Amino acid sequence: MNEQTPATIPTRQPVRTDSPFGWIRSEIDRIFEDFGRPARDLLPIGNGFGPEPAIEMVERDKDYRLTAELPGMSEDDVDVSVVNDSLCISGEKREEKESNDQGFMFRERRYGGFERRIPLPADVDPDAISAGFKKGVLTVTLAKDQQAEPRSRKIKVEAH
Repeated sequence: MNEQTPATIPTRQPVRTDSPFGWIRSEIDRIFEDFGRPARDLLPIGNGFGPEPAIEMVERDKDYRLTAELPGMSEDDVDVSVVNDSLCISGEKREEKESNDQGFMFRERRYGGFERRIPLPADVDPDAISAGFKKGVLTVTLAKDQQAEPRSRKIKVEAH
């Protein structure tokens, strides 16, 4: 009879505070521990060390709807703009300071500035974009320009 060993659940090591770069080591360890697991709501990937929001974009008949998850943030923490044919979502998630923040066992929450740029579809009317924020979710409605010409063409493939 074969004896099987039970699966073990990896335990996280606390964030190292004994060196100035201990947090980098902790992040690398966390990334390798999380490899293959479902992604978190806020990923530490992007153009900074802050969170980058997870987004979804859906095409509907008269518009596109983009949602971005921004837990722990409010509408005052987020900026939405159009820059060079891209929708730019930026902001900062501020760290909440409490008097009993001593003795962390580990820390997974992300804080800091972020910026996310999403190329606008060709038929979006940049003057008819609206945004709302509710319960940590940013919803951006991108109205379609009904007068926009489709920007597609067939390209002939030639033999060489």
